Amino acid sequence: DERYEVWRTNPYAESADELRDRVKGVSAKPFMETQPTMDALHCDIGNATEFYKLFQDEIGEIHLRTAAPPPTREERRCWRATLDKQLRKKLKLKPVMRMNGNYARRLMTREAIEAVCELAPSDERRQALRELMEL
Repeated sequence: DERYEVWRTNPYAESADELRDRVKGVSAKPFMETQPTMDALHCDIGNATEFYKLFQDEIGEIHLRTAAPPPTREERRCWRATLDKQLRKKLKLKPVMRMNGNYARRLMTREAIEAVCELAPSDERRQALRELMEL
């Protein structure tokens, strides 16, 4: 749809309102999309998704399994359940099917790290997690 292209690229460098008038009916698409860069929210969501995976790996102490076969689905599921349970208990954070902004924001907090650190067996890994979070 060419109106959508106009909306996305904003060829005349108009303000949001002018642009909206030009492409009546497309404005359901957030104005953010006029910037092709990845917006902050999606960065957060991306980061949080990675952290969520990383937390599960920490619970499963994946770094110790260099030679061992990769973890089975069951094991991974178990780690995720452990993580979800802990986050629910400590942060009242319910598990979500898809990462979203609110979940991402809460997952990237110091409380979340502390909650995960309680599950991480070794001290140096906890330290590493905390440092990672400081970045």
